[in-house]
Amino acid sequence: MCTVTYFPTSPGFILTHNRDEAPTRSPQDVSREKNNFRTLLFPRDTRAGGAWIITDNAGNTACLLNGAFIKHTHAPPYRQSRGLLLLEMLETANPAAFLEAYDCTGIEPFTLLFFYPQSVLEMRWDGSRRHFKNLPADQPHFWCSATLYPSAMQTLREQVFRDWLQPPRRPTAATLLKLHRTGSVHDPENDFVMNRNERVRTVSITQVVQRSRAVRMRYFDLLNDRQDVRTMTLRSEIVG
Repeated sequence: MCTVTYFPTSPGFILTHNRDEAPTRSPQDVSREKNNFRTLLFPRDTRAGGAWIITDNAGNTACLLNGAFIKHTHAPPYRQSRGLLLLEMLETANPAAFLEAYDCTGIEPFTLLFFYPQSVLEMRWDGSRRHFKNLPADQPHFWCSATLYPSAMQTLREQVFRDWLQPPRRPTAATLLKLHRTGSVHDPENDFVMNRNERVRTVSITQVVQRSRAVRMRYFDLLNDRQDVRTMTLRSEIVG
């Protein structure tokens, strides 16, 4: 997995995430949980119990893609599922500091994207080293999984997004959802909603829309044609 776009708004952002996965690992709705620090919204993986996208009422959102820079050799057993990392980081008082110090040894390579007030942090774990990059929060961004899409296909898929952004288009949550449903490189195995003989396909689309006072998660279960929408008010101490 997956395909991810980020589009900044004033204030806030729109984050949209297509999950490409085995159909047996797709939940039908969003979980809402509380921990010692915040309330969380996330779709829970039905096999490993983790999450691939998560948001909270403190202005933090994170998502995960399989692989770092290139397709790696799958070599289990691993210490834990990558998806558990998202839950662990938002169970801490300072998620950014948690990521800086986290020991990824024994976890399969991944790309983690962390969006918090006026910041976009990209962390890639290649199996031996962590690679951190701070990206401009006021510019659009695109990512897709290195395990499913070789570099040339990643470039081609990103160009679909960049071309779509050209004026006079004014992206909205609704039009970005449509792009994630219909974006095409004219190859069903590599389109934004993809299908590779039902072994791996786009099983869901999740969108997080954060505004100045609230955050909304919309989850679309493409296998069962269902959707779940949850909204939370952001805590006053992080929105001013």
